[in-house]
Parts: sequence; structure tokens; C-alpha cells
Amino acid sequence: MSINENKMLNKKRILQCILEHAPISRAEIAGKMKISKPTVSLLVDELIQEKWVFEKGIGDSTSQGGRRPIHLYFNEKAAYIIGTDIGGTKVKMVISDLNGNIVASSSFQTEHYLNTGLLKKMAKEIGVMIQKNGIDQQMILGMGVGVPGVTETTGIVVEAPSLNWIRYPFIKEAERYLSFPIYMDNDVNVAALGEQWLGNAKHKENVLFIAIGTGIGSGIIIHNQLYRGSSNAAGEMGYMVTDKNDMKNEFKPIFHRYGYLESVAGGKAIGDKLTKLVIQNPDHPLNEQAKLEELTGEMAFTLAKKGDEIALKVVDEAIEHIAYGIINAASLLNPEVIILGGGVLKSSEFILPKLREIVDHYLPSSVELNISQLEEDAGVLGAVSLFIREHDSIINFS
Repeated sequence: MSINENKMLNKKRILQCILEHAPISRAEIAGKMKISKPTVSLLVDELIQEKWVFEKGIGDSTSQGGRRPIHLYFNEKAAYIIGTDIGGTKVKMVISDLNGNIVASSSFQTEHYLNTGLLKKMAKEIGVMIQKNGIDQQMILGMGVGVPGVTETTGIVVEAPSLNWIRYPFIKEAERYLSFPIYMDNDVNVAALGEQWLGNAKHKENVLFIAIGTGIGSGIIIHNQLYRGSSNAAGEMGYMVTDKNDMKNEFKPIFHRYGYLESVAGGKAIGDKLTKLVIQNPDHPLNEQAKLEELTGEMAFTLAKKGDEIALKVVDEAIEHIAYGIINAASLLNPEVIILGGGVLKSSEFILPKLREIVDHYLPSSVELNISQLEEDAGVLGAVSLFIREHDSIINFS
């Protein structure tokens, strides 16, 4: 390692130490990191000059009554990162500081701009957010993006069915409108990073994040690294089979190319099943409505909570399938924590106890099972985290 590389590595480590242990003095850093005091002082001075760190206040005097040390703090406002979560329905964008505090946010309907220029609209929204909040454009480090589909690290979206993208050169197209570095990954992978950075998977190195909405997908972090698989398609939990008899009876997916688990336990599948059973039951209060329109998964949970027998049957069956999927995945991956997110988990107080009961009963080793702490912001803050992890800068500690 060259002298310059060694210096940069020490500088990064000192910055990480300040971020994790602030308020902290130069002497304490030297003691923790086993680096000489003059070297620490020199590198801290550089970090202060570059505005990554600031000094504040006076610490406690030493027991010998010596000079009180000056404390150092990480400057979370030194730069800003844009986090974008592109969904089939909505595009959500935020500008965040380096600690994940959202300073500006914006969202718009995906379908309105899908054919007329999604990236052009994104660039326009970024410009508005920067201007409205008086942010210096030079302080924007770049952007992380979550996309609902299979992505390549080269910046190509292999396939995103809800956006009608096939081999779409996302980063190349984005660079036409935006002048800063951009990193992109699958939306569930990105949400997993968000939960690990700021949510219920903080300080955990082995994480399984499962998103249960219309479809079912998961993001896998092993030894602090995202596991993407040989063709970037790892974590497609929606394709798990949780009932072999169903497969023998000419199973048909709920949407073209959807998998078994999401076709029996996704939000759309729950609504479908409820609709069919309510139509077969003329005495049900929603019988007429079910004949006119499809009932939703949300309705199923609302009715189940009120004790509706048909809804309870539908919901309990879906929960069973999800539990079997969790057992299979956890047996294979042995994560420290499993985080559940997505639209279906809006009814988490109803779902979680039932899931835990089945999972704890069948799983050989216990696992922490939690819901997403970041909820709606898991995607955008995960995208910020993706940028910090992937972009080669002083704040990339991975």
C-alpha cells in the first residue's frame, strides 16, 4: 500500500470513529485506533478543513485537572445525497444528509411520465427540491436508485415488468439529465440496505428483508454484503413453492410470469380469493359489491380483524404460506433478523403474531422477526445507503 493510500485509509477510519463515537477527542481517537497522536491531529485538521468534521464545546477536565479536550463531531450536513424509489405506481424522491435525515421529498405518479420521460421528470423534481430548500448544488454527492426489477451492476435494468422495461440502459439515460454519479439496484435489495443502515436491522451483518405486496421479493445481506446471485436475481422468494399439491393441479400464476408464493399470498391474490368466496356466499354483506368489482387484500384484512369468517379463512391461509416461505428461507440463510415490509404488512399487528407462532414452531433455530422500521421510507433511504456504499468517497466505510 502506498503512503497516500495508507493516509486515506487512516483518514476514513478516523472519520468512521468520529461518526460512531462522537463526541470524541483527538486523544481518545489515538487510543482507540492505536495511531500516534500527531498523525491523528494532522488528519483531523484535514477533515475539519474539508468540513467532514467540526469541533464543538469543551469536554470534561481530566482527573489530574489537566486541560480539557475539545470534542469532535461528524458533520452530517457536509454533503447531500438523493435517494429515489421507482415503483410501478409512484416514484418517490428525497434529498438526505449523510446521517439519513430527510431534508426534502417529492413524489409523482409513475404512469403519467412512463411514456413521456420518467428521467426528465426526475431531473426536474430534483431541481425544484434543491431550489426550494436552498441547497448548494455542489454539495450533492450523487444519487442512489431502487428499481422494481432485475438489474445489472453495469446500470442496465434487465427486466422491470411494471415499467415495461427490458434491457433498459437506465444509468446511461439518466446521465443525459443528471450530472452527478448514480448507482442503481433492485428495489427490495435497496430497502434491505435502508433497514440495515437506519432501521430494525441496524448493527446486523446477516439480514433477510422480505417485501410482501402484489408480488413477494427479498433482499439478502450476508456478512454485510448484498447477495445478488449469479444473474442478479437472488431473493425472488415469490417463486417458492409452499404447496406441492397445488402445483400438480395445473397451477396458474396470478400474473404472467409471477411465482407460486406471490400467487397465493400476495396482496392481489388475497383480494382475488376473497372476491371468489364472497360471490359464492349470497348472505355475505359484500356479495353484491364482489359481483361488480374485485375486493382488495386490504379489505380482507379489515374484515378478518372484525371476525369475518370468510376473510379470516383467506387471510390465515395466506399467512400460512408466507410462514412456510420464511421457514424455508431462514433454514437456508440463517439470518440474524428477518424484516418484513410491503403493503400487506400494513396489517402487521394482525399478521406478525400468527407468523411468529408458525415460524417458531417449525424453525430449528430462533430468528428475530420484525416489521420494517422505515416503512414508506425504506426504499428512498436505502437508495441513499446504496450510494454511500457503492461510491468511492471518504464516507464509504465498507
